[in-house]
Amino acid sequence: MQEINHYYETVFILSTKLGDDGIAATIKKFKELIEANGTIVKVDEWGKRRLAYPIKKEEEGYYTLISFKSSTAFTAELDRIYNITDGVLRSLIVKTEKPEEPKAEEKAPKPAAENTEAAAETKVETKKEE
Repeated sequence: MQEINHYYETVFILSTKLGDDGIAATIKKFKELIEANGTIVKVDEWGKRRLAYPIKKEEEGYYTLISFKSSTAFTAELDRIYNITDGVLRSLIVKTEKPEEPKAEEKAPKPAAENTEAAAETKVETKKEE
């Protein structure tokens, strides 16, 4: 039987008491864990942010968002690992829809020279009408 994979996003908040090296090592650990059990689509490190309310007497946390594709069984294991890892203040795993592919127009922006020529033509036409 084929294993069914879904798209997920996970956000976790790390304690700033880990220090820069500890935070980087923990993020690397989770990236490698997810990569070993699925496919990472995107990693977005939001950085150090102030928490809405104190968690374990801490006012700041380091936020990271990872979008990935994996099996349902792995998400339960990932949640278990979040709970037993020192330095993880909060975590959340959410099932999402397949991420949209960027449109061809968005991928390749128009050269700046074409945009300035079009703008110049518009100004000339406006002056003639007055």
